Amino acid sequence: MSADIPSTERSGPLPSAKGLPKRLPKSDVSSGVGLAGLLGLFVWILFCRTFPLIAEAIGLEGQYGVLSGPYAALTAMIFTAGPMAIWSLLVDRVHLRPSTGLDWNLKRSVQAAMPTATIKIVGLWATWAIIAALYCVCRWYWDGQYLFAMEVLGFAILPMVVLSVPYIIWLDRFMTQPKDATWHFGAMLCQGFGLMPRPDTDGAAFDREAVKKHWRAWIIKAFFGAFMISILPPGFAYIVEATPAQIISNPVEFGMLLITLLFVIDVQIGTVGYLFTLRPLDAHIRSGNPFLSGWLAALLCYPPFVWGIIGNNNQILSYEASTATWGHWFAGNPTLLWVWAAWLIFLTGVYAWATVVFGIRFSNLTYRGVLTNGPYRFTRHPAYLSKNLFWWCSVLPFFVMNGSLTDGIRNTFFLAVVGGIYYWRARTEEKHLLSEDPKYREYYDWMEENGVITSRLAWVKRAIFGRFTSGASRGVAHPAQSSQEPAE
Repeated sequence: MSADIPSTERSGPLPSAKGLPKRLPKSDVSSGVGLAGLLGLFVWILFCRTFPLIAEAIGLEGQYGVLSGPYAALTAMIFTAGPMAIWSLLVDRVHLRPSTGLDWNLKRSVQAAMPTATIKIVGLWATWAIIAALYCVCRWYWDGQYLFAMEVLGFAILPMVVLSVPYIIWLDRFMTQPKDATWHFGAMLCQGFGLMPRPDTDGAAFDREAVKKHWRAWIIKAFFGAFMISILPPGFAYIVEATPAQIISNPVEFGMLLITLLFVIDVQIGTVGYLFTLRPLDAHIRSGNPFLSGWLAALLCYPPFVWGIIGNNNQILSYEASTATWGHWFAGNPTLLWVWAAWLIFLTGVYAWATVVFGIRFSNLTYRGVLTNGPYRFTRHPAYLSKNLFWWCSVLPFFVMNGSLTDGIRNTFFLAVVGGIYYWRARTEEKHLLSEDPKYREYYDWMEENGVITSRLAWVKRAIFGRFTSGASRGVAHPAQSSQEPAE
């Protein structure tokens, strides 16, 4: 995933004589945001695990088990998002940043805000109606784990519709440019249905590029939001119901417990990022990836597309034919089992860390600011690197149960192709962010020379292809304007 937020100012350091920044630019998201969310999530997990004791202590009648149901997993988002929002507002004071597009000294009257707010409400409600229709048409949303997501979204739509009215009116009182992308889509609808006169001087009342920007952002939220909600319950239930004392002596089971916990952290914080794109938190989507290649590379990695392309059984890029788990191949060697479990836990920890540092701004295919802290100090794509290494080390595709050399070669080749897809995905994300923010271009160049992992990979690339292939400021074209969420 890539980092996501715009900076309306060039807040990074001045470039050196060679054109590269002297210091790593400051991250738009502080480390405290993600840590606050992590603490809140752990508090809720502890509460759910100890609920039988809590119920007994406060005198509740009846027998109570742990809280491991799907709605307990959903409630975890409140305990994750709440602390992150509080930290962002009270400590980082993000609501005062120019990048929010808000000026708290404006204080327009409600009457003055109503004209633009009304058109925005029309655009927003129409967007939700279209997304709801697409959910109904797309068959995969009504099967398996997606049923829970549809139930949640169906329940949430009424309060969303009601609360959106005062929220938009309130926000428009302080927006420096209230005619945002949502307004342009609403204006297009109002003009199309004759509810808004066509201007005589400048043609259309709306900007088609702004409408495209609006829909790129909402397609991302709709597609990935439903997916993230659908995968919340299983991992959360496993963690709440687990009994570590019974498996601590088994390196495979204990390793998988910790790996699952790290994936739960990733999913919980990632889901918050997709759903809470609020402007006062400076977490709004500045722009969705405008490049078709970026969308293709990302969507190949998620259902329903991944079901027919990447995975096991008969998928096109099947890399698990006749494979066994790492626990099978290293059975009988306790030391190697513990070392391998620790290595896989480390890789998953880096993957989760790469999500945690996003705080409330995690999302694929979006620009919502620039991350330069945490694992992003070492490589521009820590999540992709750690995830692919995890697959290689956990699947061990070259070892097969049936002894077939062909299957071993095929598995290895297809997992390498999957890695190539993630490399392609990383490059398209970089292309998007390089076109949006000068701070990201400073970060890109700094990492080329100083990133512990990135600089060494850049050296290898320069040695093979020549120096002209690296450096954001050496040959990467980018537009002068800056517009408007990168999970993975």
